[in-house]
Amino acid sequence: QVQLAESGGGLVQPAGSLRLSCAASISIFRLYIMAWYRQAPGKQRELVAHITGGGVTNYADSVKGRFTISRDNAKKMVYLQMNNLLPEDTAVYYCNGLGNKWDWGLGTEVTVSS
Repeated sequence: QVQLAESGGGLVQPAGSLRLSCAASISIFRLYIMAWYRQAPGKQRELVAHITGGGVTNYADSVKGRFTISRDNAKKMVYLQMNNLLPEDTAVYYCNGLGNKWDWGLGTEVTVSS
């Protein structure tokens, strides 16, 4: 069974940075497009970024130039480097296969406030 475990969230001031990690217990991990999603209070879950097994990336317009998604196929890990954080980035962040392939993990909460 696939398990997804996010970590790295926390409290940060505007313009600060955080690096989120996702440990994915997925067989043949390198074959899956992995993604980060987020859900802010009062809003639906949205796709933030995704990355193919070969490292091709895509980002939501709201985070382009600020966030970087990466992966380590040997370690079955996905990362999200978040720079220049804004209050509107406040949300619970989740990883998953692109298209909500597996059960959601608990997510990791990011709060951006001054």
